Amino acid sequence: MYGVVTRNADDVSIGEFDRGFYEVKDVTGRAAEPIANAVNMVSCFGDTAAADDDSGLVPVDDRGLPASRDRPEFEWTHICPTHPEYRRGLLEMVEDCAAVAPDVRLDDVGFPREGYCRCERCERLFDESDHDEWADWRAATITDFVAAAADRVSGRTYLSVHPDPYPGHLRTRSGIDVDAVAEHVDEFVVPIYDTEYATTYWLETIVRGFRSRLGGDYDVHGAPPETPLSVELYAADVDVDALIEATEAVEPYAKDVLFGYEAANAAAALRRRDADARGGEVHRPE
Repeated sequence: MYGVVTRNADDVSIGEFDRGFYEVKDVTGRAAEPIANAVNMVSCFGDTAAADDDSGLVPVDDRGLPASRDRPEFEWTHICPTHPEYRRGLLEMVEDCAAVAPDVRLDDVGFPREGYCRCERCERLFDESDHDEWADWRAATITDFVAAAADRVSGRTYLSVHPDPYPGHLRTRSGIDVDAVAEHVDEFVVPIYDTEYATTYWLETIVRGFRSRLGGDYDVHGAPPETPLSVELYAADVDVDALIEATEAVEPYAKDVLFGYEAANAAAALRRRDADARGGEVHRPE
């Protein structure tokens, strides 16, 4: 199946797509009302606008450096996952989305990178916890949030994860314990973005790695993972032929292929691919 990821509500009704994912909140802080004919998406701990209004929301490392967009390693400003009011607001937003449409996708879940967060609140919560290791506390913090969000979703809960299937990397980077959160989500989505997709072997490598990491058979013809995996490709300004090749590289290993942020280009790629697959009959005059 094929899906579209969009900020334009009209895109979810384009006929080439079986499913639409609609951004209700993105990493800039832009917000919109959820819609009934889509999987509504919430960017959880990315929110530049909120951070601009209140710098106390931003995670810091042990040197006090913030996870903000004015530093080269971050594309947007992050929010500390332990901030109680912000977390409460996120869960209310998830609940509002689920009241309009049953399925919800959680984006940008986790701590921004390894080393975060060392704010006074996080240090205190770790000290008050039952965990001896900071990494264990981080993972439990994120798992608790995912569980709380999933409890508010009556349909399918989707969770986006960073495209790194190597065992332990997601836990170290963002606090996502894949095995723990898999008990609360119905599907993982791995965004694998490029602006050209000039080569595709690395796409296949990443997706096969996730398939194996989630407990599925490494062989494409074997058993799929217990928690399904879908892949999101970037479609904005990408050459149609390159987008087709990227799709063909990942879809043998993924439940669905989703296309991000240019529905028209993605629809054109699917139409061309369908036409190429069907071929054509040549009619000659008698």
